[in-house]
Amino acid sequence: MGGVVAAGHGKTAAAAVEMLKQGGNAFDAAVAGVLASCVAESVLTSLAGGGFLLAHTGAGEHVLFDFFTQTPADKTLEHPLDFYPICADFGDTVQEFHIGLGAMAVPGVLKGLVHVHQRLGRLPLEKVVAPAIYLARRGVVVNGFLAYVYGVLKPILLATPGARAMYAPQGQLLKAGEMLHMPAFADALERLVNQGIDAFWQDMAAQVTDSTGGYLTVEDFERYQVIERQPLCLDYHGTQLLTNPPPSAGGGLVACSLALLADCALAGYGSPEHLRSLSQVMRFTNVARRDGYDTRLHQSCVAEEFLSAGHLDQYRGQLADAIASLQSPKVANKLGSTTHLSVIDHEGNAASVTTSNGEGSSYVLPGTGIMVNNMLGEEDLNPHGFHQWTPDQRMSSMMAPTMVLRDGHPYLVLGSGGSNRIRTAILQVISNLVDFQMPLEAAVAAPRIHWENDVFHLEPGFNQALLTPIIGDAQPLWWQAQNMFFGGVHAVGLDENGVLHGAGDSRRSGAVAVAQ
Repeated sequence: MGGVVAAGHGKTAAAAVEMLKQGGNAFDAAVAGVLASCVAESVLTSLAGGGFLLAHTGAGEHVLFDFFTQTPADKTLEHPLDFYPICADFGDTVQEFHIGLGAMAVPGVLKGLVHVHQRLGRLPLEKVVAPAIYLARRGVVVNGFLAYVYGVLKPILLATPGARAMYAPQGQLLKAGEMLHMPAFADALERLVNQGIDAFWQDMAAQVTDSTGGYLTVEDFERYQVIERQPLCLDYHGTQLLTNPPPSAGGGLVACSLALLADCALAGYGSPEHLRSLSQVMRFTNVARRDGYDTRLHQSCVAEEFLSAGHLDQYRGQLADAIASLQSPKVANKLGSTTHLSVIDHEGNAASVTTSNGEGSSYVLPGTGIMVNNMLGEEDLNPHGFHQWTPDQRMSSMMAPTMVLRDGHPYLVLGSGGSNRIRTAILQVISNLVDFQMPLEAAVAAPRIHWENDVFHLEPGFNQALLTPIIGDAQPLWWQAQNMFFGGVHAVGLDENGVLHGAGDSRRSGAVAVAQ
């Protein structure tokens, strides 16, 4: 087998696998897949968004490419701030987001993809961008999942002429079964190949800063750099975990949860003992997070101190008591406009890449089909309040591209969308494989839980009568069907026979493609 890809859309996965068929490696595939996702999943990601790629090379190198968004260097405004709320309707709840030019942070996906391609790719750039160009010109059929997302984000997708031209070309939002065309995006990718990244980046900076009402300047774009970091590492039950290090929060919280879970007696999958332990691990990870982790993410050695035995021991005792006598541990149905791609090739190269556009600012760069992010308007990313960000600083994120190695080789490559549920979704899939020896497809499809702010969310598939006694004083929320609320884990890995296989999460219309 030449390789396997799991992604959030069939066209995304097909674009990535095409690179493997043409002799490219996992990193060519990852870049091509993300570019294609900017068409096929364009409301979830964008070249003007942010992301991370965790790479493992066949030679044994591990590197985390951080191309997430950066705060502007200056809060001085020469014009009135263009920053305003919209309400996204999820059906059972309504949530407020902020959009406009003042919501835009310095984007990183474009620079990040080119950097990864130059550093680890094999094929020429014109081949890597070709599938995305084809999709953008030919068009992509809107599936049911994305039609739902369009409906949730309707106030954003109809807020500006540029957004309406793509998502409501006839005056109404595109529906499932209709075609999304992005010819301007195809033109932009062709310019990228012909002009090179530097000229394209300068044009992007000029287009963003020509508009008034935002913080970004040309100098913000000139200063932006892709950062190569050492992944956060943790041993877990005979495997080695690699994940996203600070200043992002998600990877450290996954590692914290696994470190606490390692001490628990899990019994059988779905048993009261299993879910009692899992829910309380989630609870105490939240407690540990509030006890200074989030406020120290930009300090050196914060991950080492956070995951040290001395620090975790103070929670282990409380965890044991809580499992013995369950006590409490409201979450809005936040979309988490994020998508993920995982790939392993036959040479042992692996890539786990997660990208996001926030909910999008609604501002589309003229002549490009590229919507700029709204990360400065995302409440999750601005815990101290809007416009209180530290200037010229890499923003934190819950995104946690992750790998699990056995004997130094990728055993599992995964990641997820889903805002605060990213870490709990990844935690559960890893535990399903490592602790319960589930096949990959079953580990991803298995029902999930999420514990946060005194609410215990449970997907269908667990025995309610059996579990009711362990819920205690928490507020149970029994979901009637599996839902994108619980993330979207797209994963690839090796089975017990060393055969590559993958699983796309049906909660977010995941897909798998294989190169023979």
